[in-house]
Amino acid sequence: MKLNEFTIKEVVKGLEEKRFSSLDVTKDCLNSIKKQEKDLNAFITVTEELVLKQAKESDSRRAKGGTLSTLDGVPVAIKDNMAVKDFPTTAGSKILEDFVPSYDAFVVQKLKESGAVIIGKTNMDEFAMGSSTESSHFGSTKNPHDLERVPGGSSGGSAVAVAADEAICALGSDTGGSIRQPASFCGVVGFKPTYGAVSRNGLFAMASSLDQIGPITKTVEDAEILFENICDYDKKDSTSNEKGIETVGKNNGNIDLKNLKVGVLKDGFGDGVEDGVKKNVVETVERLKKEGAIVEEIDIEVLKYALAVYYVLMPVEVSSNLGRYDGIKYGYSVEKEKDIEIKNLLDVYSKSRTKGFGAEAKRRIILGAYASSAGYIDQYYLQAKKVAVKIRQEFDKIFENYDVIISPTAPTTAFKLGEKSDPLSMYLGDIFTVPANIAGLPSISIPCGKVDGLPVGLQITGQRWEDKKVLSIARAIEKVISGQE
Repeated sequence: MKLNEFTIKEVVKGLEEKRFSSLDVTKDCLNSIKKQEKDLNAFITVTEELVLKQAKESDSRRAKGGTLSTLDGVPVAIKDNMAVKDFPTTAGSKILEDFVPSYDAFVVQKLKESGAVIIGKTNMDEFAMGSSTESSHFGSTKNPHDLERVPGGSSGGSAVAVAADEAICALGSDTGGSIRQPASFCGVVGFKPTYGAVSRNGLFAMASSLDQIGPITKTVEDAEILFENICDYDKKDSTSNEKGIETVGKNNGNIDLKNLKVGVLKDGFGDGVEDGVKKNVVETVERLKKEGAIVEEIDIEVLKYALAVYYVLMPVEVSSNLGRYDGIKYGYSVEKEKDIEIKNLLDVYSKSRTKGFGAEAKRRIILGAYASSAGYIDQYYLQAKKVAVKIRQEFDKIFENYDVIISPTAPTTAFKLGEKSDPLSMYLGDIFTVPANIAGLPSISIPCGKVDGLPVGLQITGQRWEDKKVLSIARAIEKVISGQE
């Protein structure tokens, strides 16, 4: 194996045993990027000189016996909606194509403090709006299992970087499944932590009440390692939950599959779910039964409203959050264009936003502005907030009787590029992932087989602040799937 094909754990062990250096691992990752990027387009920015400098600094620390953490020297890719100082950070949008932050996002700061090597910024759907990484201003990312298919989204670049061994691990963000769905499509592990467990400070907001940063890795154990390095209280983020984070830290998550109570979502085997996806999930469930797990089918009636709730709440928050991109403060402005006539300040606003945002961003801004307007806010937004509370309460009842809920991560395997030109058909792909965001729950996707060479993801969702428990259960199920149990 080449070093870029290693897991975090394998890289850490090799570095500790001095079998290779961080520079060796980083060079292998950079070589992999050079060989594959023409086909994959997983990265927006890779600054080789800066990357190699970080690796050399890590090796120097290790030579002096002063490593910063277990992640010291490990190459990590960062989704391009998280600020990295002196690295272009675009959120996949023309409106930020030349923006270079003067600060680090909290999670990036944590990674730098741990000595990780930031290898580059990954491609994504514009402002994280999409499920295919086709809406990026910088072109579509391709699935490494089939270059004619999407990698999922919006963290498609991060998922591909890990799946194609261009990075050892990566960070993504998840607003309605944007970590888990691309992880499913690319055959890697994607973990969305409890809302408030990881600071959103420095994340370019899409929908503030739903966004959460999390790891994309090759194994569940790696996901836990990366999660532990970014899960920390941040006083600069009002949604960072200090007591909840303390709860996560106290829960060691040691789980035995025997007598584990698992609720299998009935809708996971209904209409619209591909037969191959159902087959792989059913086979995994049967294996869990053989291991002694108590598995029961559950029907959460209120979940039929989850997708509708999400696509009201999210656009309203998008409309508000993207209001700051006005062609004045920073980012793209039509004032730079010589062939565009500007008569007044309103022209700067409207024409900058018209040219700066892509079609999907505009669609969601318009939907959100409409749903939150004076005549409709009670009818749409406030009703959606009420149903969101009901969904959260229903999950609380379910977790009184079950340890986790299992379902397919996505109803299909990766679809072809350009196949879903109708936005509604794209939105329906989020049906199993959005409920965890609405209720703020920890949820993970792990590979559970393939259909015609395309990966299938199994989603495991748990109660708030039981992140370690969910990770432990996922690790045990991962072993069962791989035949290690």
